[in-house]
Amino acid sequence: MLVFRSVFDRAMASYKKPRIRDGAVRRFLSVVFLTLAGVLLLFFLAGMNSGDSNEEIDRSSEFSVNVTGLIKSIKLPKHNRLSKMLENKNQLPPRNMDLYPNLAKDRIIIVLYVHNRPQYLKLVVDSLSRVSGIDETLLIVSHDGYFEEMNKVVEGIRFCQVKQIFAPFSPHIFPDSFPGVSPNDCKDKDSAVEKHCEGTTDQYGNHRSPKIVSLKHHWWWMMNTVWDGLKETTGHTGDILFIEEDHFIFPNAYRNLKMLTELKPKKCPDCYAANLAPSNVKSRGENWDSLIAERMGNVGYTFNRTVWRKIHRKAKEFCFFDDYNWDITMWVTVYPSFGRPVYSIRGSRASAVHFGKCGLHQGQGENTACVDNGVVNIETEEIDKVVNIKPEWGVHVISNQDGYQAGFRGWGGWGDKRDHQLCLDFASMYHVRSKTF
Repeated sequence: MLVFRSVFDRAMASYKKPRIRDGAVRRFLSVVFLTLAGVLLLFFLAGMNSGDSNEEIDRSSEFSVNVTGLIKSIKLPKHNRLSKMLENKNQLPPRNMDLYPNLAKDRIIIVLYVHNRPQYLKLVVDSLSRVSGIDETLLIVSHDGYFEEMNKVVEGIRFCQVKQIFAPFSPHIFPDSFPGVSPNDCKDKDSAVEKHCEGTTDQYGNHRSPKIVSLKHHWWWMMNTVWDGLKETTGHTGDILFIEEDHFIFPNAYRNLKMLTELKPKKCPDCYAANLAPSNVKSRGENWDSLIAERMGNVGYTFNRTVWRKIHRKAKEFCFFDDYNWDITMWVTVYPSFGRPVYSIRGSRASAVHFGKCGLHQGQGENTACVDNGVVNIETEEIDKVVNIKPEWGVHVISNQDGYQAGFRGWGGWGDKRDHQLCLDFASMYHVRSKTF
């Protein structure tokens, strides 16, 4: 400030000298002010970049900065009647607000993402109804398309606030155009040049299958919508739990999760998330008197907005990796790009289990559901009904784990440039002005 005053005083003194020096003075002052402005700007930017790296700033323009040149414009598919109806449904407030008007301030929001397996959905909803603390939070159900029987199951929920969202650009609601099946689409291993058809193949020479690519599209659309597109969650500063329709949730899951998220900063500050189950879906846990830190599993995973921002900035890596599985894409490309191991903390006894007997788009309908006689035989013991995590426990770190290693090319199914672009558009749709064509 003293430097500025000294320069300013000298400049004012020179103002009284002959006019022939006025032009030089003005040029001198211009240089001084521009220099000072530059210095102040550098101080400002340095201040913004300083501080704890975990306390990241939510900037709506960060995506466009990170993938400059990849997106010329956002042109989401043109709405049909059903997709427009679903967009409107997504704006509806949660149901049961009259029954549960006051949610806990420190709530962990639960997101259940589903496809078209009604028998599975009935089982997971029944298990959620028995979860202690479910009535103090919000349950969001994300649908991949629209299926009436799935809708009826969710509409019957009375044990908590529940909000439904529907992926409006799911291939399942576009029967004759992208992202569904277009009349001019190449099939199987068709040559686009010889057949005069549309589409680019994956690394194995196969053209897209809309039912397969919907897995990755739905997960990515859901993540972007839940974190950045809903008024019920955009101000949420805590964690969000993600589960699927073939995850059985034990009664102690929510209370255990609250304990894990409270312990994580102290017990495992390098952990990005908390999990309800081991990363090995066949395991029920070790039953040790210890917490476990291992790679993030895909059954009951929980993280906060800081972690989401790190994931969101890796949209390019996510959208261009040739694998139709969202979880494999995350394990192979996104998490490794963080620069250090991505650990998740959990208890040594699972609070959720995977009960699915077949793939995500199999077992659709009452008669063909991959469940034995419409029931799932998962024993719930007394220890699964109460908090079974103790704050005095230490953390056992599992550093060497089986799984996909660096260099894995992916299982394919995700080679069409149209899918890449739609994926990138989903990452941008809440950050820039978008339009449908």
